[in-house]
Amino acid sequence: MKLQEISGEIGILFASTSAAGPVYSPAMAHVIDRDKWAEAPNRWQGELQCGAFGSRSSLIFNYVPGIGGGPRLHKHPYAEIFIIRSGTGLFTVGDQEVEASAGQILVVPPDTPHKFTNLGPGPLETTDIHENGSFITEWLE
Repeated sequence: MKLQEISGEIGILFASTSAAGPVYSPAMAHVIDRDKWAEAPNRWQGELQCGAFGSRSSLIFNYVPGIGGGPRLHKHPYAEIFIIRSGTGLFTVGDQEVEASAGQILVVPPDTPHKFTNLGPGPLETTDIHENGSFITEWLE
């Protein structure tokens, strides 16, 4: 296990580890290596449940290459924030349809059914922030 610490008057100020599994301490910051969350070394695609590190959030890095691709309708008991990094998506949020493009941020309230599809012409890339340390998803279709 690789561990680095900087100590100060209030104890450990920073630590990083590439070890698998929870190593949470209230006085630690965590650096999580890409190979622990990414599905491919050359693409922002993968997910990370951050509760094991003391966070109340989880992340999904979506890369949807084809037009029409995306997750089916679902909901969470917490809010989800979508940061559109590239491309354009059609988001269904409750009874609304919202088109969102690179540079925009979309917030979906808790318990609201939602899904999205890539409108093209290129890939759709999003960073999705779940306001919970682990994923809780109810699939509706």
